[in-house]
Amino acid sequence: MPTACNVVVLISGSGSNLQALIDSSQAGDNPLNIRAVISNRADAYGLERAKAAGIDTCVLDHKAFAGRDAFDAALVAAIDTFEPQLVVLAGFMRILSSDFVRHYDGRLLNIHPSLLPKYKGLHTHQRALEAGDSEHGCSVHFVTEELDGGPLVVQAVIPLRSGETLDSLAQRVHEQEHLIYPLAVRWFAEGRLRLAEQGATLDGQPLPSTGHLIRT
Repeated sequence: MPTACNVVVLISGSGSNLQALIDSSQAGDNPLNIRAVISNRADAYGLERAKAAGIDTCVLDHKAFAGRDAFDAALVAAIDTFEPQLVVLAGFMRILSSDFVRHYDGRLLNIHPSLLPKYKGLHTHQRALEAGDSEHGCSVHFVTEELDGGPLVVQAVIPLRSGETLDSLAQRVHEQEHLIYPLAVRWFAEGRLRLAEQGATLDGQPLPSTGHLIRT
């Protein structure tokens, strides 16, 4: 079994993707070791999920800092206390500074509820429905200084159904998030997934620009 890979997860809300990662980490052959969960909101339910799993938690209220740079510097200090090999954004609703992103270059993952590069930013499900798209989904990517623009690791593609609603689509995408995020994080923990000069690589081979595609 590979050496344990220490991971810090950043959250702002309910932590459903965090729960998927916790569940994955409890598989006996998974080297993922969630060392801590850090939130910028004290009322984030994900903190309760972490405590229930015996994981250290920390709250850093961004409103208590003079600005983004000051908050991000404090966040880096808090994260680095746990010496992680990987930092995972799981519904962390903060735009991160360039200094923060560069500090964790190659070891910072995010999940986004669209088939990137389509629909960066917010309201992705609504935008997909309004555009009349035939497919939608979610993407795991390495974080770079470009918002929602880093190299793609894996995407889950789902067909839009007749009569699809915003709620039904959001639920279906969430279900896929809970599958592909633990998969990507496990790949990293096992040493299979890395960020190289040419982009994301899996088992030493460059991934396509779309990342690894999973269709349902």
